Amino acid sequence: MSNTNFKILLVEDDQNFGDVLRSYLEMHDYSVTLATDGVLGIEAFKKGTYDLCIFDVMMPRKDGFTLAKEVRERNQEVPIIFLTAKTMKEDVLTGFKTGADDYIPKPFNSEELLYRIQAILKRSAKAPDPRDEQREFAFGKYHFNYTLRILTYTGTVAEGEEHQWKLSPKEAELLKLFCKYLNDVMPRSEALTKIWNDDNYFTARSMDVFVTKLRKYLSKDPSIEIANIHGNGFRLLVKDMVM
Repeated sequence: MSNTNFKILLVEDDQNFGDVLRSYLEMHDYSVTLATDGVLGIEAFKKGTYDLCIFDVMMPRKDGFTLAKEVRERNQEVPIIFLTAKTMKEDVLTGFKTGADDYIPKPFNSEELLYRIQAILKRSAKAPDPRDEQREFAFGKYHFNYTLRILTYTGTVAEGEEHQWKLSPKEAELLKLFCKYLNDVMPRSEALTKIWNDDNYFTARSMDVFVTKLRKYLSKDPSIEIANIHGNGFRLLVKDMVM
């Protein structure tokens, strides 16, 4: 298994130790982002997409457990490894309760850490979702050709009435994601990181503008609704399909 495409977020307040560990992991072809406390760690997590997180527990401003909880609020699946000098049973249990995949006490053998990382990444590797490869979608009275970025209303229209639209690249990406999650919640954070490459206030407002545009295109079919799911994301609902 090649490590070249795996991205690791390392959050360690000991700058020297963090630099050494980052260099060691980069030597083994991992791409590593180093943050030196929990506040910088969550900022880095919001801005990037990572395959694995390694968090020190004892850190200023925001400890590793708090950081992990905030990460879990945004992403339930990314693996998390805790590094810590604290080996009391209560601390280990706290680590796993916050969603840790592994808990490694300091000092540790670097090679052992490497094998644990490889094992976790192998376990968490998923088969490709066939919906990601789909290029054409039919829902309600619409047909969407993702490759050509063409959305077509297939219902009856008056002569001269607009019934087909050439979508912008971002509109097409967003509609494809909606179709992937048809009648299910599309996480706002996934759309922002996949399409806008960042999850912040400004990209969120930009996404809202694009959602409004898609609502306008889809307004010809009253059975279709893009619902805002507060705190989570959106749902592309086709009411005739919802049981």
